[in-house]
Amino acid sequence: MGMMQEFKEFAIKGNVMDLAVGVIIGGAFGKIVDSLVKDIIMPIVGKIFGGLDFSNFFIKLAEGPAGIPQTYADLTKAGVPLFAYGNFITILINFLILAFIIFQMVKAMNRMKREKPSGPPPAPPEDITLLREIRDALKR
Repeated sequence: MGMMQEFKEFAIKGNVMDLAVGVIIGGAFGKIVDSLVKDIIMPIVGKIFGGLDFSNFFIKLAEGPAGIPQTYADLTKAGVPLFAYGNFITILINFLILAFIIFQMVKAMNRMKREKPSGPPPAPPEDITLLREIRDALKR
């Protein structure tokens, strides 16, 4: 029964619950950023560079079955090994955007946590003041 009690105390601690909430929100946030990159940013980048579709930038490492379209999705579904550097570029852009947003969030949180000075520091306790007077008297 002791191990169950320890586990219960561990699982109910605030840090574990905060971590669980963070992981769930992080997963959902990652999907939002993925959609932003895939559905909004990459089409604009492709249009700027003359209709490029980064998802179809790959090198076949083996020949696939005859008669299937030569697109990344179809070749992957058919099990053809691909060197998919276009997909990597998309995921790298995903990461950079997500990292920048997380950086901005942490920066904002740190700014909110900083305490503003509220005036002069409080007076030292009586015993400290007395000890300082004794020290100063001995120096003379």
